[in-house]
Amino acid sequence: MSLDVSPALLEQAERGEVDEAAFVDCVRNSLPYAWEMISSLVAQLKVDGGEFADNQTPPPDEQARGQLLRALASDAIRGALQRHFGVRLAFQNCHRVAVFPMDASADERLARFTSVRGQLLNQSPQLRDC
Repeated sequence: MSLDVSPALLEQAERGEVDEAAFVDCVRNSLPYAWEMISSLVAQLKVDGGEFADNQTPPPDEQARGQLLRALASDAIRGALQRHFGVRLAFQNCHRVAVFPMDASADERLARFTSVRGQLLNQSPQLRDC
């Protein structure tokens, strides 16, 4: 299961629209490694500035890797995180998460990061089984 959904949040979803803040809170509590990774990159981007901030260190274990995959593979989760943090998220190789500003200043760098070339250049034998 991707998220630990409370009965109250599930009931809200069954009735209709879900409060996005409640959904984001569910993500934060359900995927703490992914949440910490993204929030630390957002903080790094704000402090350092620049076109993007990224993580190149593989997760410590499969549970952490699974959290990143669930957070970034789900359109709903990824979209909610982008709106919450005010960034665009990009992802490579089951661990390389990057955050980009929402404004157009990082468009070219984001396009390079998410390109086929960028994916190929980010390969290594150590990542074959991720």
